[in-house]
Order: sequence, then structure tokens, then C-alpha cells
Amino acid sequence: MKNSGEALQGKVALVTGGGRGIGKGIALKLAEAGAAVAIGDIDVDQAEQSAEELNREYGRAGFFQVDVTKEESIDTAVRMVLEEFNQIDILINNAGIMFRTRILDISLKEWKNTLLVNLTGPFLLCKTVIPLMKKNNYGRIVNISSSAGRSVSTLGGAHYTASKAGLLGFTRAVAKEVSSFGITVNAVCPGLMDTQMARDTTTQEELEKFIDSFPIKRLGLPEEIGDLVVFLCSEKASYITGASVDINGGDLMI
Repeated sequence: MKNSGEALQGKVALVTGGGRGIGKGIALKLAEAGAAVAIGDIDVDQAEQSAEELNREYGRAGFFQVDVTKEESIDTAVRMVLEEFNQIDILINNAGIMFRTRILDISLKEWKNTLLVNLTGPFLLCKTVIPLMKKNNYGRIVNISSSAGRSVSTLGGAHYTASKAGLLGFTRAVAKEVSSFGITVNAVCPGLMDTQMARDTTTQEELEKFIDSFPIKRLGLPEEIGDLVVFLCSEKASYITGASVDINGGDLMI
């Protein structure tokens, strides 16, 4: 069993959408930094597989099925996390969906579903977890937004951009409300990352064109997002709140 860091030793982190992609990379880095990690995902098989990998490498991890669009599912998952780990110090709102549908073809159902997962989900998680953090006068919340929230999506439709921009506003508002309770709330804004979702929604030719246009000519890695999240959750970032941090290889510079 490895332990390559102690920045988050003794902390418990809940990561939504932690079964694969960016969420899995974040969970890996949190565990590497010493945190116990609860992986929540709507795909319980993927969550279990990720938890097993973390347990083999770093120690304490658990998995829980959660649908971030449903309050009862969130309440159940949080209760299960508390039963196993006794506390939640860190919340990573990573679960998300993306469709490439253009504006005139977006159905109301698809619009609502995108905002429900990408924006309402983090709201429901924060509403459930913040009271626990307030009791301990400590907490770290990181919302995974996107470069789309800062400008416009490389791949996703208007509903994706709207949901990720909304998440940035939500991050600032919540940060201002809870800072007096020792809780910081920040957002991370990844560009195009090397994930299965990105590869499933693009052709290889498209990816190569995107990469060629980036100042740093490659896709970002989920583990690089994880390193940034670990920093924001550590004491080194205790004076940072309400921030939106870009990580995009220079694709967006503002």
C-alpha cells in the first residue's frame, strides 16, 4: 500500500461521478494525498471498480450509487458515507453530462436534463453536505465546471455551456455565504481532457485538429485535474474561495 502524501491525511472526500474519467482521476489524487475517498456514481459497477483500485493502492475507499438529480438518492448516499466514514470534509461535485446538440435541435427534455445533472445536482449535494461541514467549522467544496463556463464549449451545446456558466455563479454565491464557517468553495474549469466521454463524442480527426490549435499540444489528463483539486482542498489554499481556476493547456486565456 502506497501513501505518497499527507496533505489530506485524516480527511474524508465524497466525489460524484468518480467511477471514470475526470472523477476517477480526482479520486486517485485525493487518495494519494491521504484522504479516505467515497466514490459516488450512478453506475455502481464503475464506482466499485474505482474503489477497489484505490483500496489496493492507497487504503481506505468506498463506493456508493447516487443519482445527483434525486434528493432521496443523495440523502441515502450521504447517510451511507457517514455510516462508513463518520464525516465528510471534502465534496467534489464532478458528475456531469454533455450533448453536442445544436440550439434549434435541443429538446426541452434534453435542456432540463443537462441543467438538472450539471447544476441542480451540485446544489442538492451542497445543501445536504454543508450542514455537516458547518458543525465541524471546516469544509472544502470543489465544483467541476468547464472552459465552457468561462467562454463557450468546444464540443457541447448551448445547454452545456449554460449549465457550466451557472455552476460558476453558484460557486461564488455559496463561497460568500459559507466562508465564515471555515468552508471554501471553488470551481475548476477544465478544457478538453483525455477522457472516454471526449473520445466518444468526437472523431480522431476532430481531436487532432483541436490539439493542433492548443498552445500546449496535447489533451489534459484527469490526474492533472486531480492535482489541482488536491491543492484547492489543502491548507495551502485556505485563503482561496469563490475562485474559478482554468486548466486547459492555454486554449482559453482570460
